[in-house]
Amino acid sequence: MTTIGVPAEIKTDEYRVALTPSGVRELTDRGHEVLVQAGAGRGSAIPDAAYVAQGAQIAPDAGAVFESAELIVKVKEPQPEEVALLQPRHMLFTYLHLAAAPELTRGLMASGATCIAYETVEDARGRLPLLAPMSEIAGKIAAQAGAFMLEKPLGGRGLLLGGVPGVAAGRVMVIGGGVVGQNAAQVALGLGAEVYVFDRSIDRLRELEVLLNQLASTCYSSTLEIEQRLPEVDLVIGAVLVHGAKAPHVITRRQLGLMKPGAVLVDVSIDQGGCFETSRPTTHSDPTYVVDGIIHYCVANMPGAVPITSTYALTNATMPYVIRLADEGARRALTSDPGFLSGLNVCAGKVTYAPVAEVVGVEAAPPAETLAQPSSV
Repeated sequence: MTTIGVPAEIKTDEYRVALTPSGVRELTDRGHEVLVQAGAGRGSAIPDAAYVAQGAQIAPDAGAVFESAELIVKVKEPQPEEVALLQPRHMLFTYLHLAAAPELTRGLMASGATCIAYETVEDARGRLPLLAPMSEIAGKIAAQAGAFMLEKPLGGRGLLLGGVPGVAAGRVMVIGGGVVGQNAAQVALGLGAEVYVFDRSIDRLRELEVLLNQLASTCYSSTLEIEQRLPEVDLVIGAVLVHGAKAPHVITRRQLGLMKPGAVLVDVSIDQGGCFETSRPTTHSDPTYVVDGIIHYCVANMPGAVPITSTYALTNATMPYVIRLADEGARRALTSDPGFLSGLNVCAGKVTYAPVAEVVGVEAAPPAETLAQPSSV
């Protein structure tokens, strides 16, 4: 039997929770204990009583959750006060995004805990199954938010993205044709915008031609192609992802001068450091800032704005992995599945994921060997 702890999320403007009552039921039916912090589901419209009805116990605070649980399941990266509660006996399973957070990485190393990142777990085809549902939501929000920020009272150009008869629609550039980019393009097209999707994979561009019903223009993503398009577009959505690594800058500050005053940049890659040179993390309560006349929307937890949707989508994706960790422990669950092992970022005081190790300036430890050490969970 494993005790699974679900603390309330304390990152600014974060309303999601890591488990739904359905998830609790799956775990308690298998003989595990689930400890949920009081009020953890409130932001997602899930009362404590709904958890209790499925067999969970309610803990008064985060300290009680961390004290009793072996497996800590969260949504966002642990905040400093949560890192202080981690011990070597803990398994932590959450979004970490450590490539953009060297200080957090060092804190997790010092804790000795086994830290597994949703965003680097892979399936048999090399896809990212635990990142995909939040990427779908973030892509949709990016287009909605960008359209909203183009309104004049919000500081934008004063443009209706879809246009009206006799007045041209706005133009949207989506840089990155993955899950985020595809969903952003779909919503932008639904709003009536003229859409250009940029990517470096010709095969992916071919797929997008079909998926988007040839309604969007697909473009090979080169520096020159981006520069030539920037003066024409009203909204740029950055959706660049390098698995587990810091996002590259695809638009520099100098290139902002090519854009129309009041145009909008939405950086969905901000969790991985941002794909625009001028990006810095913002919050839902203070989502934008202006650089050189260009509106920047860089909210670091976009799906947190729609927790009733995103909490359930996240639990649907993570539950098979949570069950395996609870049933088998980290060592057996991860070493039996190479894709799951890819999720291991920090273990026994060492960084086991190469892109994160490079940012922190340490040598990456072999994940399977590190898990085999007596000090690991």
